[in-house]
Amino acid sequence: MTDQLKKYLLPDHSTRLQAVKLTSAWQAGLVHQHYPECVQRLLGELVSAAVLLATNIKFDGSLVLQLQGDGPIALVVVECTADLAIRATVTLREGHDIPADGTLQSLLNAHGKGRFVVVLDPNRDTTDLEPYQGIVPLEGDSVAQVLELYMRNSEQLDTRIWLASDAENSAGLLLQRLPDHGGTTDEDHESRDETWTRVRHLAATVKYGELLELDSDTLIHRLFWEEDLIAFEPQQVRWHCPCTRERVANMLRMLGREEIEDILSEREKIDISCNFCGKPYQFDAIDCAGLFLDNLDTAHSDHKSVH
Repeated sequence: MTDQLKKYLLPDHSTRLQAVKLTSAWQAGLVHQHYPECVQRLLGELVSAAVLLATNIKFDGSLVLQLQGDGPIALVVVECTADLAIRATVTLREGHDIPADGTLQSLLNAHGKGRFVVVLDPNRDTTDLEPYQGIVPLEGDSVAQVLELYMRNSEQLDTRIWLASDAENSAGLLLQRLPDHGGTTDEDHESRDETWTRVRHLAATVKYGELLELDSDTLIHRLFWEEDLIAFEPQQVRWHCPCTRERVANMLRMLGREEIEDILSEREKIDISCNFCGKPYQFDAIDCAGLFLDNLDTAHSDHKSVH
């Protein structure tokens, strides 16, 4: 099945293995967003990466991954909540051509000022934890390499990641060595080292096309059929952007009646797209007039109550 995160553990509990394959959720995210192929590929790879990493968040909140660029791409943002609801977007710089063979470095780090940002954003309604932000230079030739370097240098976790994306699917595979627990003997260390080396070599045989073409169960079986993996309950992944027509309407109200009327004097309707998911919203003159009726009704009601 697609749109699921599959999690496994090696028998000696030394290594975490995760696989994700997104089809419906990924295509839902592209409905209102149209990017050049190389840009879409980077976004899709970061989407699967966020899902692979967000599942290990130990609080109610979101993981936000950002690629901040100084080239044709200004910003790539993916947000994934602890319950695996995702949304993602790309901001392109105006006046910059996107070459068909654009790469992570040429699109985002053309002048060496690109940055990779990780934000842990707790839900303020359910926890007292403060947000965390980590920023590092944009090093690596792929999204996977950027993440591996970040996890190794900032989180001190040996991590290998394989990512793939096209117009139909976004997929990823994560292998992560878990910290040793107290009381581990030299023999245990040696066994854990052997496990990490073995499964790392097995995972490294995966091909880009296999990530996109195979479902997670088939992929894991093909790579690790000799391993006695401990499987966990799959987790469903969904696309979700909280934008609504009501929220857009509230934003228009904040502009005020006068500015809205000025805009309508130049055009028949107001077209607005969500900055995050690209979903379009349209308000004609009648819709805009209705924005301020509630205010009038409230004002009349307040006036009557005073008297």
